[in-house]
Amino acid sequence: MIGPVKDDFVKCYRLEYNLEALERVRGEIGEEAYSRLKALVEYRLHGKEFDRSPIDVKIALAFSAGSDSTAALKILRWAGFEVVPVTVRLPQMNEAVVERARSFGAVFVEVPGYLEVISAQMEKGAPICGKCHSMVMRAVEEYAKESGIKILASGDLLSSGLISIYETGELVTLNLPAFLALDKGEIIELIGGKYDLKFGCPLLWETFKRAPGVKRFAIQRVLRELRARAITPEIAEALILDVLAR
Repeated sequence: MIGPVKDDFVKCYRLEYNLEALERVRGEIGEEAYSRLKALVEYRLHGKEFDRSPIDVKIALAFSAGSDSTAALKILRWAGFEVVPVTVRLPQMNEAVVERARSFGAVFVEVPGYLEVISAQMEKGAPICGKCHSMVMRAVEEYAKESGIKILASGDLLSSGLISIYETGELVTLNLPAFLALDKGEIIELIGGKYDLKFGCPLLWETFKRAPGVKRFAIQRVLRELRARAITPEIAEALILDVLAR
């Protein structure tokens, strides 16, 4: 499923730091979840095998059916967690994405007023990704709270250290790929070796057309991932060229 980082100094450092973050939420997530997540990190650090039998710990996963959230889902289920993929139905989603999410057992939720808020951003020539992400995560958080689920996972690659896993009110947020110091290459391999190196959101493309200056925010995001070694220079180049071509 995933392999140890071996002698990769940066990844080892990130994982050790993430273990400190895990200790901070130990009381909130309970011993069973704590022990399994700690074993998962130690497996990543040292290749130390661990018990992966199912445990009575439910995790809500913000699930877009993209590469990062799909990898997060596969790893968590492999590690023995009961995972509920929660997919927010957005107007730009095509039926293929919906069917893919459904094939993984996704629960679908709505975001009231989503298109109005995003359209207002587009009219102003403002970035939409941050606003979209916050609205999506808020909807998944509400589902988790209503369902009595304590842990909310995401496919975020960048949030290392104390923000790889942290408490927010009633929930503990687990940014799983970042928590395990995974990079995009590992994720692509994990999901089957196929990945389209393009931005796939039609609303983002339309925003680029209306306000080309917004492209810089997408490029900055790519460069942040490159600096963090979450992606390779080759992947970064392909993504930046795709942004510029829109």
